[in-house]
Amino acid sequence: MIITNVEFVPNKTITAHLGLVTGGTVRAKNAVKDFGASVKNMFGGEIQNYTELLKEARQEALDRMVAQAAALHADAVINVRFSTSAILEGAAEVYVYGTAVQLQ
Repeated sequence: MIITNVEFVPNKTITAHLGLVTGGTVRAKNAVKDFGASVKNMFGGEIQNYTELLKEARQEALDRMVAQAAALHADAVINVRFSTSAILEGAAEVYVYGTAVQLQ
């Protein structure tokens, strides 16, 4: 499956728009890692646990969107966008969406 953040697939012709496909997840790290992150926050620098949290959440959301597109027999998802928001301290929502299409 081709995933792209532009409105077309280079060197391909879109033959059908199948509609909006989405994926989302809310993820949180455990309390021990949250405590470590709060200590790191006092001194500055990257909080690797949260970096990993968002990486995992983006992948899970993307996998869910791709599964939805595959169920529609899409060849690609175009114009893909991510949205991230904090749900509560230590938890983040990641939402991804795009347009499922069939290609010639």
